[in-house]
Amino acid sequence: MPSTAEIIHEAASLPVEERAVVVDSLLQSLNPSDPEMDRQWALAARQRLEGLRSGRVNPIPGTEVFARLQRQFAP
Repeated sequence: MPSTAEIIHEAASLPVEERAVVVDSLLQSLNPSDPEMDRQWALAARQRLEGLRSGRVNPIPGTEVFARLQRQFAP
């Protein structure tokens, strides 16, 4: 069996897309998904998207969100 260092070296030599697959697979093995939680997140995402599309929700640009957070948490 190859050592951890050998596995890492071999994985690092893969094309970026394949490295992403390896990383995703390893992360999923550490924190397996919960189908019910995935369903709830998908529902929340659909509801938020519908709110944006219908005009009920006004989007805030990311730069503004980060500026607000910076002001809120500035020392």
